[in-house]
Amino acid sequence: MSISVQRSFEDHIEAGNPGKLFLVATPIGNLEDMTYRAVRTLQEVDIIAAEDTRQTRKLLSHFEISPGKLLSYHEHNKAASGPELVRLIIEGKNLALVSDAGLPAISDPGSDLVKLALEAGISVIPVPGANAALSALIVSGLPTDRFTFLGFLPRDHKDRDKLLSLLLDEQGTLLLYESPHRLVKSLEALLSAWGDRHIVLARELTKRYEEMVRGTLSECLEWLQEHPPLGEYCIVVSGAHPEEVKERRDAWWQELTVEEHVRHYEEQEQLTRKEAMKKAAGDRGVSKRDIYKDLL
Repeated sequence: MSISVQRSFEDHIEAGNPGKLFLVATPIGNLEDMTYRAVRTLQEVDIIAAEDTRQTRKLLSHFEISPGKLLSYHEHNKAASGPELVRLIIEGKNLALVSDAGLPAISDPGSDLVKLALEAGISVIPVPGANAALSALIVSGLPTDRFTFLGFLPRDHKDRDKLLSLLLDEQGTLLLYESPHRLVKSLEALLSAWGDRHIVLARELTKRYEEMVRGTLSECLEWLQEHPPLGEYCIVVSGAHPEEVKERRDAWWQELTVEEHVRHYEEQEQLTRKEAMKKAAGDRGVSKRDIYKDLL
């Protein structure tokens, strides 16, 4: 067993100490959400690695922090930039990683840099702050004692449907991010996979036009027809009802293979192959495409 212990309660920066990696949260909209500690850390570190240097330059300017120590680290250059940043930390430089908004290493390449740093024995220190998903969760009115963060759904519809199928019986609240041009299709996919659950559409969090739309999936889809999506969204979705989960797990078809399940409807209810596949898919809470794939 290989174990490592990091004791970073004394996270202030002192000359002569080994370099450290600081994960610094930035505002998700309202600049007043920047913490004193975050500002101090950005002032004191030797290097600031940013996903979008143009965006971060504006932030640094607002808080009168020199942009001269700003370096680029993003999805397209992480393979080359990551090892170079780790080398600089090993040489004694203190580095702060920031994302465009919110906590770094969530739905961005920061997690790869954290992994590289830990493998090199570098201390990684969180400087917490605003987070869009948790901000949406706490105002949603949905249960907060158990939740799952999914980030952005896969772009490929097969991968997306597979993921949603796997999460059908998840009873905790689910959190997703989505862009405005993909929002409606993603909500339609959720409705098809999970049924008409309660959701909250949170957009422009902490900004002037902050908005929370609460309702069922079908109601929110109808609302969006008259109010086209604008801005980035966080979607909060209620988990599966325990009774529904129990009913599915106790279902008569649980011991049947997909082929036996479909054949049952063909023989017992005289349905066509297509109709039987659709009904079996409904029982199992998966798409007809998944049933078809299993039958190949």
